[in-house]
Amino acid sequence: MVKKMRIWVDADACPNIIKDILFRAANRTHTPTVFVANQPICIPPSSYITSMQVSAGFDVADNHIINKMEPGDLVITADIPLADGVVTKGGIALNPRGELYTARNIKQSLSIRNFHDGLRSSGVITGGPAKLGKKEIQAFANCLDQFLNRKRT
Repeated sequence: MVKKMRIWVDADACPNIIKDILFRAANRTHTPTVFVANQPICIPPSSYITSMQVSAGFDVADNHIINKMEPGDLVITADIPLADGVVTKGGIALNPRGELYTARNIKQSLSIRNFHDGLRSSGVITGGPAKLGKKEIQAFANCLDQFLNRKRT
């Protein structure tokens, strides 16, 4: 029996519009989807969607996802170090802006993230990423659909 791919969602910082897209995709494609957070997450009733509340703390949800996911699973996260762990374990990561992290690009993305983190901590740049816009939301939905369609064929 072939194991069905799961979607894991780093749900604490996941925008609601992205959660809504994931709810619909999980039901449409019958893909088990787990929302992991350190606070309660409201999910619709579905046999394909579950939530898991973990204790509060630095990287607790991230570590839970890494420990539970299996090679071939998809993880939704904007956290590049988590995405690196996912890819290292044989998974794929997708951020809410529609960028897919794979073995081909994760180390470069991690280097850029670390460089920007250094600039922020030294005060050279302030603030985080721009607000999620319609273009990014559409890119996420398209990338998710393409990924799920490839997995079904």
